[in-house]
Amino acid sequence: MTLTKLNFITGNKNKLTEVRAILGNVIEVDNQAVDVPEIQGTIEEIAKEKARRAAEAINGPALTEDTALEFHALKGLPGPYIKSFMDSVGHEGLNKMLDGFDDRTAEAVCTFAFCRGPGAEPILFQGRTEGSIVRPRGPTNFGWDPIFEYEGKTYAEMEKEAKNRISHRYKALVKFQQWLAEGQQ
Repeated sequence: MTLTKLNFITGNKNKLTEVRAILGNVIEVDNQAVDVPEIQGTIEEIAKEKARRAAEAINGPALTEDTALEFHALKGLPGPYIKSFMDSVGHEGLNKMLDGFDDRTAEAVCTFAFCRGPGAEPILFQGRTEGSIVRPRGPTNFGWDPIFEYEGKTYAEMEKEAKNRISHRYKALVKFQQWLAEGQQ
């Protein structure tokens, strides 16, 4: 079964734009916003369950994405719960969580999960980018981008094309592209 079109399950227009920018010349990316409950667990457990439920909800193949932000000083927290932390405490609150630590390094993690359809086992593609947490810089319209610094610039300060060449999302999508090119074993 050769994939020519994907259903990317997201309601986040910024994520959709990035995925289309990275995968657009490889595969057609359709979008559906399906409200899929998220379980608690590891990044991988959450990603697999989300893909399973999405495939069931649309009764077909589904690609889902989960993002995590792991603070090294906090042994990986907030991790896959970054969205809840971001909604609760914002950029400044996330920074304050690290104010008592010398270590402000972090890892941005993106996990795409592809499920061929209801009952199928999801396949994971993960990308990671090392950086550090800084006071907010740049536009504040895309999650925690203003506080995640990579080689002197926050994600928010980078041109979209530059970010799309180094980001955790890009690295995960490269693995997905390689899997597609290998004929989807």
